[in-house]
Amino acid sequence: MFARGIWLNEPARWRDDGDSLSVTTDQGSDFWRETHYGFTRDSGHFLGVEVAGGFTAQLRIRARYAALYDQAGLMLRLDEAHWLKAGIELSDGQAMLGSVLTIGRSDWATAAYAGDPGDVWLRATVAQGVLRLQVSGDGQRWPLLRLCPFPEAGRYRVGPMCCTPERAGLEVLFSDFTVTAPQGRDLHDLS
Repeated sequence: MFARGIWLNEPARWRDDGDSLSVTTDQGSDFWRETHYGFTRDSGHFLGVEVAGGFTAQLRIRARYAALYDQAGLMLRLDEAHWLKAGIELSDGQAMLGSVLTIGRSDWATAAYAGDPGDVWLRATVAQGVLRLQVSGDGQRWPLLRLCPFPEAGRYRVGPMCCTPERAGLEVLFSDFTVTAPQGRDLHDLS
């Protein structure tokens, strides 16, 4: 699946091993748009796979976060002003589960993560103008992380994302990347 992706801000060091993608972040990489900080950054690393219409994307992310705002996860993107990134981000001295929804301007929601932040699964489902974001520690149980509107479009890009606004050198291993038709499961998929 990774081979189908197109880089936005290709990192200097990365390797596609077929079933996994290894990325080392560049200095000062980030995705953010205006809110609170007043600046716009669109320099983070994103390997986007083009998808027509609605979909469910799933990804496993493994990393060891060491510096403020180190982050890795899943991104869904229409353009520079319409996107979502979600995953683990180092903030307030700990690895937090977070998501940033950008519709013109970025919001930011964080919460403590009870599982191992160094090994997380994310799932995003987009259908009929709604985005459902789920997290898992084992790839089996998928509690709800976020439910929100997201613009309907004929095409999206979705895939792994990572950034280090304060440094370079976060090593991330992405795997188990799938994109399918939208899953019609219950909102709270705990099976």
